[in-house]
Amino acid sequence: MTNSVKLKLDVPRKILEIVETLQNNGFLAYLVGGCVRDSLIGRQPKDWDITTNATPEQIQGLFPKTVYENEFGTVTVINEQVSPETIKQWGETLKNVEVTPFRTEANYSDRRHPDQIKFSDKLEDDLARRDFIINALAYNPAESQLIDLYGGVGDIKDKTIRTVGKADLRFSEDALRMLRAIRLACELGFTCNQELLDSISRNSALLKEISIERVRDEFVKIIDSPEPMKGLILIHQTGLLQYISPELEAGIGVEQKGEHIYDVWEHTLRATQHASGKNYPLHVKLAALFHDIGKPKTRRSGLKGKEFTFYGHEVVGERMAVKIMSRLKFPNKEIELVQKMVRNHMFFADPDKITLSAVRRVIANVGPEYIWDLMNLRICDRIGMGRPKEEPYRLRKYESMIEEALRAPTSVGMLKIDGKRVMEVTRETPGPKIGHILNALLEEALENPDINNEVFLVKRVGELAKLSENELKKLADKGKDKKEEVEQQEL
Repeated sequence: MTNSVKLKLDVPRKILEIVETLQNNGFLAYLVGGCVRDSLIGRQPKDWDITTNATPEQIQGLFPKTVYENEFGTVTVINEQVSPETIKQWGETLKNVEVTPFRTEANYSDRRHPDQIKFSDKLEDDLARRDFIINALAYNPAESQLIDLYGGVGDIKDKTIRTVGKADLRFSEDALRMLRAIRLACELGFTCNQELLDSISRNSALLKEISIERVRDEFVKIIDSPEPMKGLILIHQTGLLQYISPELEAGIGVEQKGEHIYDVWEHTLRATQHASGKNYPLHVKLAALFHDIGKPKTRRSGLKGKEFTFYGHEVVGERMAVKIMSRLKFPNKEIELVQKMVRNHMFFADPDKITLSAVRRVIANVGPEYIWDLMNLRICDRIGMGRPKEEPYRLRKYESMIEEALRAPTSVGMLKIDGKRVMEVTRETPGPKIGHILNALLEEALENPDINNEVFLVKRVGELAKLSENELKKLADKGKDKKEEVEQQEL
């Protein structure tokens, strides 16, 4: 075959065995796509894909355990008895390897999947349907032969992403490829060539025809990549962001002044990039992305027009973040966590709020396991202002107060008494009243953690048990009501 070079790539034994099985039974078989690309770059592949001229039925007949439940001919070969050492070296993807027949595709009425698929006996046909040139590479490990029909090796050297064939055609076939191109650029440190970017701009509206879950997944990979700032700029410039989160674009040109040297948009980009550079968890990166989403709606002119105020932007932003993430169909747990982060991100920015009681309440709001994530979000916010990291003395003060506050109860589970003991003291049966008593005790412990000892709590339970269920509920909700009152004043 022309356009091939001799090259030795490091391939796991379990993958070689699948290729060899196909070849020993008279079929052509190649590694293809991202695993070849990543191996050439020096990255560990996330998936191992094999293409062959065998039909799905022939593939199934060669392996003891397979799964075939799709319309595209892809058979998943189950690798059993993979050693822990091999998994540690190569990852879990070795257990399930996709083997797909050479094929051609035609007509993409849903802008995502082909309406017509025909199996082929030519590798060239299969490579021609690929999305990007860096993915249109095939490798025959038996002969150490790399097949490069379109110049993928050159594009990898130049760190360039181009489409196989006309970009307009590739994106009209599968509109998700527009986001995938930018995601790959962010993950690999590559650039998208101008023809590709111009095509995305022309075809950006096609993204509306893709399921929101698939759009969300690619968007998350961009935010979770090493270069989310580059990705966000590109999806804005090409018109894609308006179909994902137009609320972010409202921050473009929104001056802040005061301590900020950037507008809301660039501040958000820099905060998100810092979260990526520190490899913080995804929920911190998303919180950095949405922490100031409420600023455009809350901006007011400040003193003598030299400054702006954004009172209550964290409350407005919390609601906007929930709306955006719900629209993108994020899991509820992730939404709730980002919501808490956005709502409380201003806490460590206001020295007047730094009391131990206040710190304990913030810990109760976000959860002890996430309080350090909130502190890291504060640092991202600070870096996004174009200023150095939090002043060491203030940072040490915040950290020491968190450590001290963590020694006090910030959840019902941290009280020195539980529901079973409350029922023993009150002789009450399980019911809402027990929960109200525990929450009332927590509210008191947040103000004065010294009461968190069994002797005092047992005595206090006896006193609280004399109250009606309604009175107990009012005590338990006191802190919540106070919080909501403050939020309304801010709004």
